[in-house]
Amino acid sequence: MRFRCLIAGAVLTLGSAAITRPLAAEELAIGASAPAFSLKGTDGAMSALSDFVTAAKDRKPAAAVVVVFTCNHCPFAKAYEPILIDLATRYAEHNVRFVLINSNDPKVAPEDSYEKMLERANEKKYPFPYLYDANQAIATAYGATVTPHIFLLDDKLVLRYRGRVNDHRDPAQVKSHDLVAAIDALLAGKEVAVPTTKAFGCTIKWKKAS
Repeated sequence: MRFRCLIAGAVLTLGSAAITRPLAAEELAIGASAPAFSLKGTDGAMSALSDFVTAAKDRKPAAAVVVVFTCNHCPFAKAYEPILIDLATRYAEHNVRFVLINSNDPKVAPEDSYEKMLERANEKKYPFPYLYDANQAIATAYGATVTPHIFLLDDKLVLRYRGRVNDHRDPAQVKSHDLVAAIDALLAGKEVAVPTTKAFGCTIKWKKAS
């Protein structure tokens, strides 16, 4: 378990094979426009990033979008899952939208296959879309390295915060509610006081180099 949850390095060696983190995968810069995406979700439909800020008959334009790179198997992802569900529910009335993305290669982590995503989303009754980044292009574009890894976008889809949800996966030991503070600052029209923190969790399981 310790091996699977170390922060990502450039190359992790497994026997004679290698899992290679894309060289261009640096974290998206604060103030940068978020890379667009269109990914298949567990509802079977394609969802684009722009969909989350577009007004519809039954909703107003988003005030913010929280993009979360996560997965099914990681103990850190599992620990933060109820917190993210609670936050998504709590901030829905403020038009803050959450979207979860799984970028893990199922050949490396079979528990993170699209079929297993369907099971997880249904079991936990996710209040947010759960999307599959099958070719890992979106994780690469955002510079995501671990699960969970947070990217908070404003209503113009500009990055305002990136990093961790909070400072400890045990709710009883949390001292710094980083994501909540960032969302509250955006909703209040203020600058995010701490726009970057170090994300921690299990490494994203990159495709093996051929």
